[in-house]
Amino acid sequence: MGWPDRIRVLERGWLSSNQLVFVDDDGASVLDTGYVSEADETLRLLDTALAGMPLRRIFNTHIHSDHAGGNAALQARHPGCRTLIPPGEAQAVAAWDTTALSHDRLSQDCPRFTHDGVFHPGETLHLGGEDWAVLPAPGHDHAMVMLWCERLGLLASADALWQRGFGVVFPELDGVSGFAEQAPTLDAIGQLAPRWVVPGHGAPFGGAAVDEALVAARARIAWLASDPRAHGLHALKVLIAFKLMAARQLSRAALTAIVQTRLDAGPGLRAALADSRGEPPEAASLATLLCAQLADAGVLRMAGGVAESTR
Repeated sequence: MGWPDRIRVLERGWLSSNQLVFVDDDGASVLDTGYVSEADETLRLLDTALAGMPLRRIFNTHIHSDHAGGNAALQARHPGCRTLIPPGEAQAVAAWDTTALSHDRLSQDCPRFTHDGVFHPGETLHLGGEDWAVLPAPGHDHAMVMLWCERLGLLASADALWQRGFGVVFPELDGVSGFAEQAPTLDAIGQLAPRWVVPGHGAPFGGAAVDEALVAARARIAWLASDPRAHGLHALKVLIAFKLMAARQLSRAALTAIVQTRLDAGPGLRAALADSRGEPPEAASLATLLCAQLADAGVLRMAGGVAESTR
C-alpha cells in the first residue's frame, strides 16, 4: 500500500469496522475497535500489530456499536490508554445514554466504556509520524469524523464512503435531515482527491477506484433522497442482516422485535414506509417481507420459522 509501515490497517468483516493502528515513539494508537462479539479477535489482531508496544490511545470516528464495541475490552487490556471521541457523542457517552447513542434503536450491543477527552473537527492529530486533519462527516451519523493525511493523500473515511456505497443515513430514520448532509460530505471527499481511502468497512482502495466510488455514491444518495421508502427498507435489511450475523440465528419473533423497535423509535422511518392512508406498516408482515428479500439475496435462509445467517 502507499503509506509507511507505521500506519497499519486491520481489515475486518462486516460485523466489525476496520481498525487503523498508528505507531509512534511513545507507543501506538488505534482508530475504532469493532463489535463486541468480535472483541477477542480485535484483541488478538491488535496484540499482533502492537508486537509488545503499549497502546496509548483509542480514537473513535463515531460511537456506533461496530466502531466502538471493542473499547471496553481494550481499556481492560490496556488500563493506561486514553480514549478520545468526537464531541457530539461526549454527553451521551458520559451518561451512557444508549438511546441517544442509538444502540437501543438498532438492537445492538456495546459494553459501557469511559472516555478521557474529545477531539474536534479542525484539529490536527499527530499519529504514526504523520499529521492528520480531523474532518466533519455528517450524514450517516452527524457526530462522525474522518481523518485526512494530506502528505500521504490518505483518508480514513469511516462510514462516509466505502468502495461500494456508504453507511445507512440514520438521521433520516429519526425524522432528521441526513441526505442533505451526506451529499456535501461526499463532495468534500472529492475536493480532497485522496490517493487512498481506508473505509470503515471493506478493503482500502485507491486511484481510479476512488473517483468511481464517489460517482456511484453521489448517484446513490440522489436516488435515496428521492425515494425514502427504498432507504427505509434498505436500513431495516441492514439491521436484520447485522443482528443475524452476530447471533447466527433468530426466531421470527426476534426478527419482528428488531423491526418493531426501529419503527417505534423512528418517526422518519414510519413516515417513509406508511401506506397510502398514512398508516405505518405492521412489523410482523414487514419482517416477513424483508427476510424473503434477504433470502433471495443469499444473506439468510429460513428453516422452520428460524432465520439462519449464511455469512
